Formats: sequence, structure tokens, C-alpha cells
Amino acid sequence: MKNSFKNLSFAELKAKRDELNRKYMEFRFKIVIGHVENPLQKRTMRRQIARLNTLIHAQEKAQALEKLAAKA
Repeated sequence: MKNSFKNLSFAELKAKRDELNRKYMEFRFKIVIGHVENPLQKRTMRRQIARLNTLIHAQEKAQALEKLAAKA
């Protein structure tokens, strides 16, 4: 699952991040209620969101650099 995000487009990365954030919030509520089979899934989801944020940030920086290079 680690490397499966690298081949996604920018829009797909953002959509995937939003989906995982929604699932993460739902999972947190389930933990509070106490109906969770695998509590370590919370850590995995949090790390996946962090990976997506890293890839999104890298693409945003690359786009900003391309714009600066085009102006120069």
C-alpha cells in the first residue's frame, strides 16, 4: 500500500486523502463507542494520510517551481 499512491494524479491524491480522512474520523468514533476489531488500523490510516499529504505537498511545490521557471 505504501507505493500505490505514487502513480496517482494530483486530483486523485486529494480525493483519496479526503476519503481517508472521512474514514479515519468514522473509525475514531467507533473506537470511542468500543466497536473496533483492529485498533491498530487507526495508526495505519493516519500514516497513509501522512503519505498522501507528503505527495500532495511535493506536487504543489513542483507546480509552483514550474510557474516560477515559466515566468523567468
